[in-house]
Amino acid sequence: MAQAFTSQAHLPEDHHQAILIGRIWAPGTGPVLVKVQADGVYDLTSIAATSSQLLELEQPAALVAQASLPRLATLDALLANADISTRDTAKPWLLAPIDLQAVKASGVTFVASMLERVIEEQARGDAGKAESVRKAITAVIGDNLSSVVPGSPEAAKLKDVLLAQGVWSQYLEVGIGPDAEIFTKAQPLSSVGLGDEVGIHPKSVWNNPEPEIVLVVNSRGATIGATLGNDVNLRDFEGRSALLLGKAKDNNASCAIGPFIRLFDANFSIDDIRIAELTMRVDGTEGFTLKGSSSMSMISRDPLDLVEHAIGPNHQYPDGLVLFLGTMFAPTQDRFGPGQGFTHQVADIVTIETPRLGALVNKVNYTDKVAPWTFGLSALFKNLAQRKLI
Repeated sequence: MAQAFTSQAHLPEDHHQAILIGRIWAPGTGPVLVKVQADGVYDLTSIAATSSQLLELEQPAALVAQASLPRLATLDALLANADISTRDTAKPWLLAPIDLQAVKASGVTFVASMLERVIEEQARGDAGKAESVRKAITAVIGDNLSSVVPGSPEAAKLKDVLLAQGVWSQYLEVGIGPDAEIFTKAQPLSSVGLGDEVGIHPKSVWNNPEPEIVLVVNSRGATIGATLGNDVNLRDFEGRSALLLGKAKDNNASCAIGPFIRLFDANFSIDDIRIAELTMRVDGTEGFTLKGSSSMSMISRDPLDLVEHAIGPNHQYPDGLVLFLGTMFAPTQDRFGPGQGFTHQVADIVTIETPRLGALVNKVNYTDKVAPWTFGLSALFKNLAQRKLI
């Protein structure tokens, strides 16, 4: 990895007043839910065996903050073992901080990325055609739809105009229409964490990271906290057909979440999410660097509105869910030639960070080269039963 894994690099800047939970793999034991502090990680098993179970409790932040817990390891030791390329499997390491929750994502929630989705569609997944399509689309639509409230009468009027001009798109439908796009990003327990590899399909030639804030929601629809995520995206697959969304989004190691869940409390709330500024950096082995940012203040739908689109009377999640909020980051910087835009190379280092949630770092590899996902629900239940936790 290009950067050192240290508590200073990966904890929130105000970690001394943050209530952080994570999961570690403890050799000889299995996955363990932990409270994370700068001086170490503390075993939460006496309160809850899983991340999902903890978040179902009343006032989980207060329970975690007040509990007297045994320390399992120093945080620096865990972070030193985070890089999967040098990881000592005889020692503990960090996992993604979620387990049984459904992993959902909302798409086309920012104007900038909405226009890029329209461009992908019109270019039919061909990166070489993107620039000419971009110019043609923005000549008709413009590049400032931020004042349009999704689902409003004004949005409906705009749809009529764009339909008449022949430029309406399924992406505009979910971007400014009444119904948000909510899709399944990954399966429970399949997400990778800090230091793990993230996967791109070997047949994809146009793809990108998507830096996002991820809300953590319990089965009652209450938003309990937040973390960071990389919604790895295959632009060419989705651009060929929206029906390939599953193949563009849900692949081996294509969902990274972490490094920790920060629980909402008096020091951190949904209002902090609404004004968060995310930064992202991609460092390639050939010296290429891509920088980007995503400002939550520019989101088209309020984060809690997106939660209501995901869970409610028409859709329940008994084990809770996490919800990617989308990104305004859609890279257009040329990497390999004029008009080709950005795409990943194997061994790219992706860093996603925001001051109050820390930093998530992963290395890119092909999905068939990344370590296969083998620890699923049956393995977890067997493990918990052996530990007499269920």
